[in-house]
Amino acid sequence: MSEEIKPDSGSEKAKKTALSRRNFLKMCGISAIALAGSAMVFKRKQFIETVWQLDPEKCIQCGRCAAACVLTPSAVKCVHCFARCGYCDLCSGYFVQKPVALDTGAENQLCPTGALKRTFVEDPYFQYTIDEKLCIGCGRCVKGCGDFGNGSLFLQIRHNRCKHCNECAIAVACPADAFKRVPATNPYLMRSDVPGGKKT
Repeated sequence: MSEEIKPDSGSEKAKKTALSRRNFLKMCGISAIALAGSAMVFKRKQFIETVWQLDPEKCIQCGRCAAACVLTPSAVKCVHCFARCGYCDLCSGYFVQKPVALDTGAENQLCPTGALKRTFVEDPYFQYTIDEKLCIGCGRCVKGCGDFGNGSLFLQIRHNRCKHCNECAIAVACPADAFKRVPATNPYLMRSDVPGGKKT
């Protein structure tokens, strides 16, 4: 004898309706999360297309790069253009204005952290390199080199350290308006008068 199929009672219909509403809302929620995630990825991709950089032509070496960055030490570091350097014995980016002696004594060095290294090449030439782990981006060496030397030292944001903040704290604090957005594919700015350098 075949079993008679009974129509659903009201309570069973209510359960099925509630279940389907719950599934619908659940699917809407998952879709909304997926869309929000896609939008964030798209926005991040758009954001990374440009990065903050310091224009060495506008920089006045005010020292705010060292203090205003959200990182300690700052993501701004001194870089050296060797093509422009004179390899001077008396380097105005390395030594204080009136050094006691032309040696590596801390009292003679302009850099407060000893980040600028001096190496003898041959008489009377010395090579100067930057230990970026020690550099705090204060710009003292850059100022000295620009005032009395060839201007081979300048500041740049190092993007392997930078947090890529939407609004750069240093850019906000910069009195010279020297920070600007540049393409992420070409994130460093050379001085225009450096061999091979170009103003962007």
